[in-house]
Amino acid sequence: MEETEQPTHDSAAAAEALDRKHSAMVERLSNRHHSRLSGKPDPSSATSFESTQSFLSQFSQSKSAIESDLTGIRHHSDPTQKPDLESISLQISALEKLVAESSYFLPPFEIRTCLNTIGHLRQTLDDVTSIVIPKKKFSFRNKPSKKTTTAIPPQNDAVFIEPEKKLGFRDLNPDHGFTNRKNELLKKEFNGSDSEIQYGEFTLSDLKGCEVRLKGCLRALFMDKLINCKVYVGVVMGSVLIEGAEGCVFVLGAHQIRIHNAKNCDFYLRVRSRPIIEDCHGVRFAPYCLNYEGIEKDLTEANLGEENGNWENVDDFRWLRALQSPNWSVLPQNERISMVDISNLGNVY
Repeated sequence: MEETEQPTHDSAAAAEALDRKHSAMVERLSNRHHSRLSGKPDPSSATSFESTQSFLSQFSQSKSAIESDLTGIRHHSDPTQKPDLESISLQISALEKLVAESSYFLPPFEIRTCLNTIGHLRQTLDDVTSIVIPKKKFSFRNKPSKKTTTAIPPQNDAVFIEPEKKLGFRDLNPDHGFTNRKNELLKKEFNGSDSEIQYGEFTLSDLKGCEVRLKGCLRALFMDKLINCKVYVGVVMGSVLIEGAEGCVFVLGAHQIRIHNAKNCDFYLRVRSRPIIEDCHGVRFAPYCLNYEGIEKDLTEANLGEENGNWENVDDFRWLRALQSPNWSVLPQNERISMVDISNLGNVY
């Protein structure tokens, strides 16, 4: 008899516990409903809400200040305002950094909206700069630069699929970069004697089976349509934007990195903000592994002297779920390349 009564007693206890949980849930929902009616925020979501509101307020104020400064410079065009334009460029970069650092709690829609706004601000800055400081007319130089390239063994060709959309690159400048190359070793050193491009922008476009070595500091790096390439870059003081890559290896140090339409690529990064990927598949990440004489000085000047672990804090704008994105992963330790040394570039142009 006792053995038959025990299950009945357990069932009654379980039912009573379930009723208590149900009553507690109803009470919480009721309290939350009354809080909304009374205008009081729900404590469980107050922190996230307040953080978002605080960010949006700060972003809006900074945006308005930048727009006001650009309008003032546009109306009073004067070449002596070049330092003001450089200051505005730094403000926009700071705003971009703010978005990257706040992305962990911002809704995806707000992130996209803010990044689009920053893109418009940069475009406006470019327009105002072209008015205030017109570009120099083209002229031949007495000593044209010599490009040194070394053939390397060809690799298997890959079929590149044209991206459906772009990240919003401005027109790429083929004069400052490597473009339309195949199976070549491409080298470039950025130093104080190269005043025209020092801390400037550089472009890698339409490369297949190439190895690229960029030593020193530059301001921005744009890459477009790279297939089966190896890209080793010292320090980028601003942003790295990659639009379309397949089967490549990248070793990069930069303030910000955005990657669009990359497939089966490995990235070895040191980056101040969280890397951003979009429309990518099979991309893997690992820590920075580049060396050359003077690299520590370059990294320190770019505020990249210490590893912060952001190389593995990747934001996938095409994956909005709380679970890990299937489009990227951490590169296994046993599959990582060893330290790459590009100290001896040989002849460079």
